[in-house]
Amino acid sequence: MSPVTVIGGGLSGAEAAWQAAEAGAEVLLYEMRPAVRTPAHQTSSLAELVCSNSLKSLDVTTAGGLLNAELSRLGSVILEVAKRHAVPAGTALAVDREAFAAEVTALLAAHPRITIVREEVKALPPERPCVVATGPLTSENLAEDLCALFASYLGEAERRPGLTPAAAPQARLFFYDAISPIVAADSVDRTVAFAASRYGKGGEDYLNCPFTEAEYTAFWEALRSADLYPLHPFEETRFFEGCLPVEELAGRGKEALCFGPMKPVGLTDPRTGRVPYAVVQLRREDAAGEMYGLVGFQTRMRRGEQQRVFRMIPGLREAEFLRYGSIHRNTYIASPLLLLPTLQFRGDSGLLFAGQLIGVEGYTESVGAGLLAGLNAARLLAGAPTVVPPPETLLGAVLRYVTEVAPPGFAPMNVNFGLLPPLPRPIRDRRKRVEGLAERSLAALENWRRFLS
Repeated sequence: MSPVTVIGGGLSGAEAAWQAAEAGAEVLLYEMRPAVRTPAHQTSSLAELVCSNSLKSLDVTTAGGLLNAELSRLGSVILEVAKRHAVPAGTALAVDREAFAAEVTALLAAHPRITIVREEVKALPPERPCVVATGPLTSENLAEDLCALFASYLGEAERRPGLTPAAAPQARLFFYDAISPIVAADSVDRTVAFAASRYGKGGEDYLNCPFTEAEYTAFWEALRSADLYPLHPFEETRFFEGCLPVEELAGRGKEALCFGPMKPVGLTDPRTGRVPYAVVQLRREDAAGEMYGLVGFQTRMRRGEQQRVFRMIPGLREAEFLRYGSIHRNTYIASPLLLLPTLQFRGDSGLLFAGQLIGVEGYTESVGAGLLAGLNAARLLAGAPTVVPPPETLLGAVLRYVTEVAPPGFAPMNVNFGLLPPLPRPIRDRRKRVEGLAERSLAALENWRRFLS
């Protein structure tokens, strides 16, 4: 029996490989690092986190928390390891990046049915089943091969009901994703920055840098005039709305940041006893508490500009930057035209796709896609029918969205309660409605699990 091939060792690929192996399949997992680097990764570990160290919430009354609960019940190895390496972050599941990635790498390397191959896959192999989980930084060689495959499939418009030749350019899409900087904890002035979570939820897990109105105005003006790394002239600027560079958000108006990452609500500056005009929150990036990331401060400012502007933040005058913010192009495919909700390619049922490449946005969403792709790859190998979670679950809902939404409006999507079908009886109270949706989701998931077994 041929093995399942998984291309890409990120969160989604690691999860896919684990699920397929746990289902009894032999797995070849290809990861091009360290031989071939990406603009965002810094190590050769599998499942390296690059944009944030947070895997959403643990609170099931939030969409991210509910998805985490679903994946935990489905036996996600990523969620299991994440919980073992959690660092304090309120109700968020934040992890020690290095320890988390190291354990995932060790677990997969030790699995008797997983073989890790450290080389770049430049073209799709002929063996099936094959899961492509190369993520938003898919190498140019493989991206071009995929583009040719999709263009050929979409170009046969006369034999694809509902498609026209105009669909062919959608064989490859992209947007821009930006990374927040990280500073050394001992370089933060703790006489200015104070520890607290908004509204006291989750304990004092964040450091908060408070602004007066005058300090905020000067900071906003500096953001507006900062020197940015240019984009390539042939590339169109399309940022993901949920991960805007801070300077892009600042350009939407002076108060835009105060209603976004710098909102001060639910916080009190202990020096004044009042709510600050604005705050920058710092989130712990490692278990030892030696690194803190600037929450919501993705940027494409040049490094010298990051030092100049971000050191204007109260408490960061002497900040030591351990990682600068950066920006990179994220590649995603036109999943509504190309994929079934089972994550199988419409033109080749043995070829599956997973992770951010399919247009799910976020670590946890990527893990969920990898889980389903790995499960379905193993089922294909065993001659069993492929499956998709119920639409009442967030995993089922978000995968249906990215594979069924009308293509002209297709853009990457995070999980949210709006993806779920409404409850049979409307509930006006939002919290009770969310609790009802979560209860129904987990019940549907349990029924589906019993069906799988």
